[in-house]
Order: sequence, then structure tokens, then C-alpha cells
Amino acid sequence: MLNGIIRKGIGGFYYVDTADGIIECRARGKFRRTIGKPMVGDRVRLELQPEDGTGYLLEIEPRKTALVRPPVANIELLAAVASAAPPQTEPFLIDKILAIAEHKGMEVLVVLNKTDLDPADALFQIYQQAGIEVFRVSAETGAGIEALRSRLEGRISAFAGNSGVGKSSLLHRLDPSFSGAVGAISDRIGRGRHTTRHVELIPFAGGYLADTPGFSSFETEQMDLILRDDLQYAFREFSSYLGKCRFTGCAHLCEKGCAVLEAVASGDIPRTRHESYKRLYESVRDLKEWEFKK
Repeated sequence: MLNGIIRKGIGGFYYVDTADGIIECRARGKFRRTIGKPMVGDRVRLELQPEDGTGYLLEIEPRKTALVRPPVANIELLAAVASAAPPQTEPFLIDKILAIAEHKGMEVLVVLNKTDLDPADALFQIYQQAGIEVFRVSAETGAGIEALRSRLEGRISAFAGNSGVGKSSLLHRLDPSFSGAVGAISDRIGRGRHTTRHVELIPFAGGYLADTPGFSSFETEQMDLILRDDLQYAFREFSSYLGKCRFTGCAHLCEKGCAVLEAVASGDIPRTRHESYKRLYESVRDLKEWEFKK
């Protein structure tokens, strides 16, 4: 028996990083019917087939976190990459990613890139005030990179960012071998059957970085949603005010006596964060719980 972590999974084949190297595995039909479909990031036990060196998955350890879109398990830390230099990141895009990650129980941080062009003071103030860890970095000059690398060390992390924020440049600055590592498993397989990009874990600083196409292009419409009643808990700066509103079941939108709205008016909660909350609330207002499982 071997233990490992699934680094890539395509077409019913799972490539598991073990003490003996990467092993190509399959999941028998009975396994998938009783346990469910394995995901990239799953920690698994496998049985090695001595005749050809492949394996069969036997067990999936309980997942700490899991996303459906993009499909990946056990992400411990999600970094929302943004920039105040063109193309400037809209705070709503950052806030949606952060809300989903917080709802899923991940650590979150904001990485403000291109600070050699614009220090992003406004964005820095918003997220610092919200109690979210913020790093100001420059992939061009290397400023702030060492501190960010130390923060990622030993974790399974993912970066999210809209097009143009310099995510690829940032990853390359963190580890010059990163771009060469992406697709390395596919090169090793060398069978020509896997051509579409999928989620893949790349070894980094004692942990892994998730190469996630869904995060890379910031396809937030395709990402996991949050039930409207749970959304208030995904904005950490709301926590001190929840339960203090005049009316039970307050949605924190426009109600009289709302403690959250009073905190926004006094400047204790950043207004842009509350605007993002309202947009997210409206987008899921009429959805029912069963629709989230489609």
C-alpha cells in the first residue's frame, strides 16, 4: 500500500505523487460508486500493480476543503492576485473569490502585483481594514517576493487573478522552474490522449501550487456559489455586527436598524466590500439549495 496526493486527473487516470514517484492509477467502478469521484488534491491510498507499475485507488482521506468549479480538493490557502495598474482589478472580482474561499474554510490573502507601476494604496487600505492579509509585490523588480514565498511555504495554495495582473510572471518570479513544471506529468505520460488543460498541482516550497484554469481566467460565474443566508459569514468584517440588527433575519441590504449598514456608514466596514456583498446576495437571492448541487 502507498499513500500519496493526486496531482492530476484526466480521462479516468489519476497521477499520484508518492514516495516512489508519480504513479498512474485508476479507480475501479466499485470504488467510484461507493466513495465518489477522486479530485486533484485528494490524499489517497493506492495498491501498486507489480506487473506494470500502475496502481488502483483504494481510499480517499477526508477532504479539508473542496471546490466543484474548478474541481480541486484540499486547497489550504487562496491568494487573490490584483493590480491597480492597467488593467485595474475591480474589487468585486477580488471579493467574490475571497468570499467563496472563506466559505470553504480556506486561508485567504490578497496579493497586489505591479506595485512598481502603482502601489495600489486604495486596494491595500480596503483589505487591510477588512482584516485580510495583504502583500504588495512586483514580479518585475522582485519586491515583496521573498515574504510571499515564505507565506506559501509548505501549503497547498492556489492563485486567482483577472487577465493582465501578471499572475504568470509572479509565479515565474516565485520559482523560475514553475512554467517548466506545468505539463511535466503530461510529458512523462507521453501518450497523446490528454490535450485539454486541467487542474494540476505543481511542487513548490515544500508544498504545492495549483495550476487552475478556472482561477487563472477568473471565471467567477462558473465557480462555486454560496447560499444567500450563508453569505454574511463569508465577509469576516461583518462578524462583530451579526446578531445585533434590530430585526431577526436581517439581510444587511437596506433594513432599518441594521448593525452592518451602520458600520458601513461609520466607515468601520469598507463600502466597496458591502457593495460586493449586495451584488453577490442579489445573484443568489432566488436560488434554492438543490440548485447548488446541479
